Amino acid sequence: MTERAGTTGLIMNEPLLWEKSKKGRCGISIPESDVAAAPLDASFAGDGPDFPDLSEVDVVRHFTRLSQWNFGVDTGMYPLGSCTMKYNPKIHEKIAALPGFAGAHPMLPPDLAQGTLRIMYELERFLCEITGMDATTVQPAAGAHGELTAMLLFYAYHKRKGEKRTKILIPDTAHGTNPASASLCGYASIPVASGEDGVLSVEAVEALMDEETAGIMVTNPNTLGLFEENIRKVAEVVHAKGGLVYGDGANMNAVMGVVKMGEIGIDAIHLNLHKTFSTPHGGGGPGAGPVCVRKHLEPFLPVPRVVKNGEIYALQYNRPDSIGKVHAFHGNFGILIRAYSYILSMGRHLKTASQHAVLSANYIKEKLRGVLHLPYDRPCMHECVFTDKNQEDYKITTLDMAKRLMDYGFHPPTIYFPLVVHGAIMIEPTETEPKENLDQFIEAFKAVVQEAAETPELLREAPTIPKVRRLDEATAARKPCLCG
Repeated sequence: MTERAGTTGLIMNEPLLWEKSKKGRCGISIPESDVAAAPLDASFAGDGPDFPDLSEVDVVRHFTRLSQWNFGVDTGMYPLGSCTMKYNPKIHEKIAALPGFAGAHPMLPPDLAQGTLRIMYELERFLCEITGMDATTVQPAAGAHGELTAMLLFYAYHKRKGEKRTKILIPDTAHGTNPASASLCGYASIPVASGEDGVLSVEAVEALMDEETAGIMVTNPNTLGLFEENIRKVAEVVHAKGGLVYGDGANMNAVMGVVKMGEIGIDAIHLNLHKTFSTPHGGGGPGAGPVCVRKHLEPFLPVPRVVKNGEIYALQYNRPDSIGKVHAFHGNFGILIRAYSYILSMGRHLKTASQHAVLSANYIKEKLRGVLHLPYDRPCMHECVFTDKNQEDYKITTLDMAKRLMDYGFHPPTIYFPLVVHGAIMIEPTETEPKENLDQFIEAFKAVVQEAAETPELLREAPTIPKVRRLDEATAARKPCLCG
């Protein structure tokens, strides 16, 4: 059995700052005022705001202790499927913080913002080269925002042709935000069932595609970690009816430098820069979700567009078919710098990163084969999906195993997603984890599975080591605490 991580960590009971407050303590030194004193307005009379009185050591130790209760990608492996929570080089953080970039005001005129415009211009072309597309907008602020932008492009394209289409096909292996993005554009989401092999069949798409359907949203690789091998023929079916093909590129980390999306029938694809291209992912953002398109959708891209006239970069607004702005100013520019830096530093090794990500996922799949139930026994891409079927006799669920992994020092993988797999356990190791880390994770999972058979109560009570113990799931769902 693997030695459990975290048993030597400090788990402390930390009171609220107001509970630590002692009258008269002060952690800051305020310079003497050079402004004459004046009485407060009567409306400000009273005891003042309820701020705790704390010394500097009170404040520093409070937040340091809280940080020791957290788990982050700098702490250990984050095997969340469909999220690509990979470690990102710190040099890109340093570059994004350079004063010329960090201090560039978004309302600078183009002649004073040549550096920022150049980065945007060149990043767009890098992303076109990586995806095999013809034009890119870097305005969208996140993956779902990129999805929405692509749906707006679809709508504008059909409207320009004088067509009103009302439906979008969405496979059951697509990312969960796809239906919402389609609905925000007024489209009805039509589900498409994947085949027994976990990928789309041409026949299933043919049965649903008609002249009222604007197109299809395909996540490729899909949320089962499988490449949609029929995508060319699916695209032909959709195009034959005048529809468009959207590629959800959130899983691009598996196919950078390997697949040219524009050559397999994709008309528009968004990319999660905060998954694939070196940005800290999680905690609510910020992110970036650029959209790459083929030539026939380029006229509809958001304004302004960055253009190059000789050696001068400018912003072009006069694009009558554009869907307009989807984000203020230049998008989340700091994220764009990180992606630009990542692509320049990786170069042709972007392909190597994808190959290593796929190798890592297949390594875990083979090592846990038989230990966990494998619903799709075939080579995977960047993530592999298991289930809790082998643990049903012990009345142990996916949730129990995920909670117990926390006692071994690992962040749990994604659970109960994708929805097409009952009791799903989705593991994405990424390319940044060395083999010894993968082996440690595999051995921990094997130990948890052994405990499920021999001492299942350990799993039902897990986690036991982290500061926050298991919640009452039913009560948390029905009576959530939303007050902070």
